[in-house]
Amino acid sequence: MIRAVMVMNTLGKLRLARFYDFQPAQNQQQIVRSVYSVLCRRPENVSSFIQVESIFGPDTRLVYKHYATLYVVFVFDSSENELAMLDLIQVFVETLDKSFKNVCELDIVFSYNKAHAILDEIVFGGQVLETNSTEVLNAVGEISKLETASKGITLFPKSVSWLGDLILL
Repeated sequence: MIRAVMVMNTLGKLRLARFYDFQPAQNQQQIVRSVYSVLCRRPENVSSFIQVESIFGPDTRLVYKHYATLYVVFVFDSSENELAMLDLIQVFVETLDKSFKNVCELDIVFSYNKAHAILDEIVFGGQVLETNSTEVLNAVGEISKLETASKGITLFPKSVSWLGDLILL
């Protein structure tokens, strides 16, 4: 099971996070700091796989990929394959790239809803749902269409004259 997904910049600022195990907010902040302290000390020429039992508890691993100014981190238990998780990071980043036309840190910051929607289409509840980036983009496109269509929906029709009187009371 995937326990957490984090995207942080090289200065340790969290840009996207999803914890699939309940963690109080203070614990989440401490976990992010601990993960960043491990990542920033690692040389570029070492493996992207880390045992993080001291941070997340027994039987937990972390895989990360460094893209420009971002670290993309997946934390998972032994039921998941490390290479599959590395590939899942690649799928996630490729999907973000296709969605934002060459994704950068600011895209994630200013369009966090879309980034979370993409992540939710790939991983939900700690389980991998979809690994085809085209299918993920189609689903996110449908969600965007529904959101746009729902903005025009109101609870009461505009022709109701008594609505103004109710609001004033």
